[in-house]
Amino acid sequence: MSGGVLKQKLGLLDLTLLGIGSMIGSGWLYAALNSAGYAGSLSGYAWALGAVIVLMIGLVFAELSASIPRAGGFVRYPNFTHGNVVGFVIGISALLAYTSTAGVEVEAVRQYAMYWWPSLGHKDGSPNELGFTMQIVLLVLFFLLNYWSVNFFGRINTVITTIKFIVPVVAIITFFLYYNSDNLTVPSTHPGGVHGVFSSLTGAGIVFAYLGFRQAVDFASEAKNPQRNVPLAIILAMVASFVIYMLLQFAFMGAVPADILSAHGWHGLVDVFQSPYADLARSLGLTWLINLILIDAVISPAGTGNIYLAGASRVLFAWAKNGHLFKIFGQVDEKSGVPRGALWLSLILAIAWTLPSQFQVWGGLIAAVTSATVFTYMPGPVSAAVFRARRPDLKRPFKLPAFAILSPLAFIASTLLVYWSGWAVNELLLPILIVAWLAYALFGNKEQGASKEIKNGLWLLVYYIGIYIISALGTYGGNGALGGTLAMVLIVVLAIAVYFWGVASAVEYPEIPDEVDEFSIEVDAELATVK
Repeated sequence: MSGGVLKQKLGLLDLTLLGIGSMIGSGWLYAALNSAGYAGSLSGYAWALGAVIVLMIGLVFAELSASIPRAGGFVRYPNFTHGNVVGFVIGISALLAYTSTAGVEVEAVRQYAMYWWPSLGHKDGSPNELGFTMQIVLLVLFFLLNYWSVNFFGRINTVITTIKFIVPVVAIITFFLYYNSDNLTVPSTHPGGVHGVFSSLTGAGIVFAYLGFRQAVDFASEAKNPQRNVPLAIILAMVASFVIYMLLQFAFMGAVPADILSAHGWHGLVDVFQSPYADLARSLGLTWLINLILIDAVISPAGTGNIYLAGASRVLFAWAKNGHLFKIFGQVDEKSGVPRGALWLSLILAIAWTLPSQFQVWGGLIAAVTSATVFTYMPGPVSAAVFRARRPDLKRPFKLPAFAILSPLAFIASTLLVYWSGWAVNELLLPILIVAWLAYALFGNKEQGASKEIKNGLWLLVYYIGIYIISALGTYGGNGALGGTLAMVLIVVLAIAVYFWGVASAVEYPEIPDEVDEFSIEVDAELATVK
């Protein structure tokens, strides 16, 4: 098994559909209703702002992955630039984010399946014993689809993504036939306004819906011509998903019957529409569309869960390559080219995420999953700036224009997303990351030069503590002592200061291991003969 290698079999279409397939998952089934509840008629601005923020982050990683294609790149790059302390903590964050997403998606499948099969859960939408069993069976199925080979995984995903792309388009066209522009003048009161727009980015699942761009980075070592295809796949997937989600948002809001909207308001609809698009179709008397949506409501999250389980295994593989996990998880099966040890661990962790009560409904910890994921992206702009400054010799097939502006902006935007996710989320996640930093710095890093690596990573500890304090005193679930404006200013100042501190704290010369065992290019027999 240890002699195996990751195989480069995924083309531009595969990578793009991996991104779109991740983005058009459970997010399209719930995010339009939830964002309307937060921001009302301003929901469109939330989708646009979310797309801009995530695209900025994505373009930074497009440069990194084109220059240094590595499986689980989000975990590898900080380790290259800042050493083991930072790499370990980002690995913890990635572990929380990736393994939970597959569990979240199977819960979405079960919740919509309850429309046909009510015995899968309780009246509040939480699963019973049969529902838990169904979720575990789905995760095992995803595991088996990924177990055999990368090529098989790519073919399955292409078929699923094509199918689940069609239903949202049909829903958009149909609901626009019932469009009432007066609906867009009805505001939301929870919390509504600009505060509602910012809160909806994480709380409504908007950023969660967009985060699928990362799959192109995670599978960079298994991509054909990664220097060209990975950046292009990120951009194509982001643009396509933005267009779909914006149209879905306006189609949904415009088609809600006026009497239902006037009776409940946007925020009240969250309690009325348990299965948003299916319930909307029912209120319009569209029986045929109900069944079509329910079928897709099973396929879409299932396809996304399949992708994320595979992505989680690549992150665990990368963590093992960094030396933070047992070596067996950094090994690849010779025949299939799949990191099967990491895949087994991904399955176990994904099952575990579906069991606690706070994860029993889709919206339970969407903000937490989103925030944990953003924490894995946050070091990207810092690492990219370090490579620009200290490794100018690297080939950069894709070079981000206006880097000096966009890179720090991406870091600031990531920090704001974490703050906007609210105190309830940050109170949970940040102590875990702070303890992880301290534990590894004090007990886990015994190699020579450990004190230097602690200095390389001190900025990250201060960053976490700073966000924790501002979030506790801010207006997004905190006690409000700082006030809204001052808290936002402090968050931006913290982000700017930490960004440049992080760049200055990097290792003198980031080493990039020549890990030829991570991937193999299958050479055509005729070319081999010529050589």
